[in-house]
Amino acid sequence: MKFSKLPILFAVLAVFALGACSPEVGSEEWCAELKEKSKADWTATEAKDYAKHCILK
Repeated sequence: MKFSKLPILFAVLAVFALGACSPEVGSEEWCAELKEKSKADWTATEAKDYAKHCILK
């Protein structure tokens, strides 16, 4: 049974493309995006990072 490498290549590219869509944690874009997000939907890590990078600059 011979597998094509094309589907694997597409999967790897999709992972990189989706990861590139999110702004870097601590950036102005990230702070603005999180500010718009409901605080009930924040994770503990997001809350900590928001305080560290957006409030306590």
